[in-house]
Order: sequence, then C-alpha cells, then structure tokens
Amino acid sequence: MLTRIFDLDGHGTTVRIELFAGLTTFLTMAYIVAVNPLVLGAAGMPVAGVAAATCLSAGFGCILMGLLSNYPLALAPGMGLNAYFTYTVVKTIGLPWQVALGCVFLSAVAFLLLTLSGVRQLIMSAIPRSLFAAVSGGIGLFIAFIGLKDAGIVVSDSATTVGLGKLTAATPALAILGLLVIAVLQARRVRGAMLVGILSIAAVAWIFGLAHVTPFAYHLKDLSAAAFRLDIPGALNLKGGIGVSLIEIVFVFLFVDLFDNVGTLMAVTKRAGLVSADGNVPRMNRILLADSISMLVGALAGTSPVTSYIESTAGVAVGGRTGLTSVTVGLLFLGTLFVAPFVQAIPAVATAPALILVGAMMMGALAEIDWHEPAEGIPAFLTTIMVPLSYSIANGLAFGIVSHALLKLVRGQARVSDWLVYLLAALCVARFVYLM
Repeated sequence: MLTRIFDLDGHGTTVRIELFAGLTTFLTMAYIVAVNPLVLGAAGMPVAGVAAATCLSAGFGCILMGLLSNYPLALAPGMGLNAYFTYTVVKTIGLPWQVALGCVFLSAVAFLLLTLSGVRQLIMSAIPRSLFAAVSGGIGLFIAFIGLKDAGIVVSDSATTVGLGKLTAATPALAILGLLVIAVLQARRVRGAMLVGILSIAAVAWIFGLAHVTPFAYHLKDLSAAAFRLDIPGALNLKGGIGVSLIEIVFVFLFVDLFDNVGTLMAVTKRAGLVSADGNVPRMNRILLADSISMLVGALAGTSPVTSYIESTAGVAVGGRTGLTSVTVGLLFLGTLFVAPFVQAIPAVATAPALILVGAMMMGALAEIDWHEPAEGIPAFLTTIMVPLSYSIANGLAFGIVSHALLKLVRGQARVSDWLVYLLAALCVARFVYLM
C-alpha cells in the first residue's frame, strides 16, 4: 500500500529507506521542540502550551506535505520567524502575544490566497535569489546574536554598544561548553547532535544547581494553554483602522517564510534529484499549498509561522525521496507531544548554544551570492548586516529590496516586467518615511 501511495518503486526507494530517512530528519530538527517554546516563552507565552503547539503543527505540516506533494520536506515552526515574533513584534512593537498570533494567522490567510491565485509564484520569480540567500544569512546572524546575548557571552557596553561578557561566570562557561559539545558531535556527524547537546547541558545545569527541575503535573490545560488564543480583531486593529504596524508584520512573515521555503525547497529537491530537466520543481503548487495550510494550523495551535526545514536534506542524504519520509517525521513529532510539558524544565543556557549554531548553519546560504558583482553584492550585504544591527528582519528586507531596485534603475536595467520589484521598493521607502 505504501509503495503504491508514494510511488516508491518509481523513485527507486523502499519503505525501510524512507522510514530511516524520516527518523534521521526528525533527529536533526527535534531541537525545535525545546528551543521554540523558550524563544516564544520570552514573549510571555506558556512554555508547555507552545511545546505542544510546536509538536502538533510540525506533525500536521509534515504529514500534509508528504501526502499532498509526495516530497521529503519536513516542516516546523521556523527559527528566525520565532525570534522576530518575540523580539520585534512583542518586545519592540509592544503587541500582546495573542495579537501577534492573530498577525501570524492573517499572514497565513494571505499566503493561502496568494498561492491559490498564483501571485506567490510571481513574487518568487521577481525577487533575485541573492536576496533570498542574504535574508537567510541575516537571520542567522540575528539568531546567533540572541543566543550569545542569552548566554552572557555578549553583553551591552556603554562605550562600544556591545562587549564580551565574563566568560568565567557560570552561565557563559556552561554555554561555551554546550557550543563545544554540539560542535564536536556535528563534526563527527552524530545524528541529533543539537538535541543531545541541549539535554547534556541541561543535565549539567540541574546537577550543579544552575537550574531547577520541578515535578510537572500532566494536564490537558497545559497542552492547550496556547491553542486558539490568537486575537484576530486585535491584529486587525478594528478600532483604529489597519495600521502600518500590521502591514509590516504581515509583510515580514510573508516574505521571510517565502524566502525560507524557496531556498529550502531548491536545496532539498536538488539534493534528491527531483528537479526536472528545465529546472522547475514538479507539483510546486501542492508544496506551497501544504506550507500555507500548515502555517494556518500553527497559528491556531499557538506558535509562530511554520515553514520548511533545511534539515530535510539530512533525510535525503540517507535515501529519502518521497512523502513517506515527511509522514514519518510528522508521526514522530506527534509522538513527542507526550513529553511537551517537561520542556519548560530546560534552562535557557542549554538552548543558547543551539541558537548560536543554528545561526551558523544558516550562514552557508551567503556562499550563493556573487560578491564581486556590486549590483548583487551590495543589496545582499545591506540585507544581511541590517537584520542583526537594527534588530529587525523587516529593516534588512527593506534595505535589500530598495537598493536592488535603485541599482537596476541607475544601470539602465529596469524593465516593465520588474514592476513588482519597484512596487515593493516603493512600499519599503514609504515605510521608512512613516517611521521617521
């Protein structure tokens, strides 16, 4: 039955290979079950509830992707987007997390409509691939900076803005140990290196009294504490009209998720040999549809946007070629739901190294940029550097899109077919003027 549903013979694979590939992918991305709740917990969200939402949304998204598109693509709440949710939308803009979830839901609805209408594919073709890579690199720096700050390795400094923390203090020292543990495990290609590192450092913190383990009662209300808590009327700001803040938040969720998906999709399908001779990805609409629906379900469950994971390449590397790999990952995430309440026992010092090294992994996308070509390198650099320095993915995107449009214009390369790029650039300029 599985052979027929997923066309295993046609893809040159077997049930055993696909199941092993699914387990491999799951182990490489299972860290999100621990990291995502602590990132969103900083926004005031219930940690156990977010852990449950992470498991549910990842499980649903992976299973839907596997059944609908038959690709070995795994989905879960995205790193970077969860940081934007917490540190920009909630902490900087000042929205309650329930309203922020409402914005995620509205972004998902917009994503679904853009997918069904074909506009999403149009946007994908209009934005240069170099900006996709730059956004990934910028978010990597952003995540790593947050991890370094949470670990106390980087601290604020009145003279130089930031400086080096006291590395001999307990928290920075333990975080550095965590970095070494995860880095060594990754270098030795140990599956689940992130998860092993997080749990190891958490154990050390518990043993030496740097964190405390409290017995947890397993109640359904703990698992559902974040579910259906989104505030859509608040997100729409019905009393004051739809403001620029809402447009900006939805814009960022849309574009970052779009960029993440395109980069991941191309990497995974190329690695698996699933790209057609003309360079297109078959069943692209089904992939985008599964992603949009998963984002909707994630918002309802109580988590930041769900997106595809580059860790899917780990499963592809061991032979995963069909949606059975994704379905396997989804079932494993659903099984993890039963330990979700215990995630809040993991201290931040144990997840900070994971944030730093996830950021490092995202930097690889910058190698795709032709840095010797100014029209490509300058917008990419501005995008990459402005994300962490302005503490805003939106600012990085805006700098990149505007500079890309201007450089095309002054070089006489503007074409009527580029109208969407210039429309986006005009909106970005209007945003900066409004914020002044």
